[in-house]
Amino acid sequence: MKAVLQIQDLSISFGNNHVLKSLTFDVMPKEVLGVIGPNGAGKTVMLNILTGTLQPTKGKIFFQGENITHKSITERCRMGVGRTFQVPRPFEKMTVFENVIVAGVYGGGLVEKEAQKRARGIIDKIGLSPKINWFAGKLGLLDRKRLEIGRALAINPKILLLDEVAGGLTESEVVEILGVVQAVKKQGVSVVWIEHVLKTMREGTDRVLCLAEGRNIVCGLPEEVMSSKEVLDTYLGVDER
Repeated sequence: MKAVLQIQDLSISFGNNHVLKSLTFDVMPKEVLGVIGPNGAGKTVMLNILTGTLQPTKGKIFFQGENITHKSITERCRMGVGRTFQVPRPFEKMTVFENVIVAGVYGGGLVEKEAQKRARGIIDKIGLSPKINWFAGKLGLLDRKRLEIGRALAINPKILLLDEVAGGLTESEVVEILGVVQAVKKQGVSVVWIEHVLKTMREGTDRVLCLAEGRNIVCGLPEEVMSSKEVLDTYLGVDER
């Protein structure tokens, strides 16, 4: 089985600050790969490179066998690379329905009629059907996180990059986000999920990769990684909700 995403020797520096250092890993079809690490480990920078916001100093990115290292954000999005942001950024004066439609049209290149059709199914999947006509600015944090995932799904991604979608949520809300991610996986979408809430990494991933100082220090099955000395040292004193 071929990997959906392959990262080879990825590095990036800002002056003398070496944020990522020869990072190598892959993501398989229908796999949820969790990514953990302390603040400053390079996790969000990695996502920005994968989506084309930043260009690596060296290394290559292959998506479905094609080298996308130098492709634009738009090209990657149209190919099926979707992402969320740590702080949800909906169009607050648009409804939930309109937000997902706009993402499909401008992010996924869909015609409006097709985007509308897809939007209804996505909104149902993320659990926002009762609030489909609510203005996004009226949503609470959990529903904003749901909508953030929904807008990323609107482009019909083959891989979804999640940036701390469980951050700031209560324990019961984290469980709901776990359910949304599992529903996404069941539809055949691969996921790279950056998160500090370790419950999500234990219960919602197939493998976990731990970054520290820009390097991959361990990658494997969730329980093996979470019980490893490297991760215990990295997360010493962190609240494991």
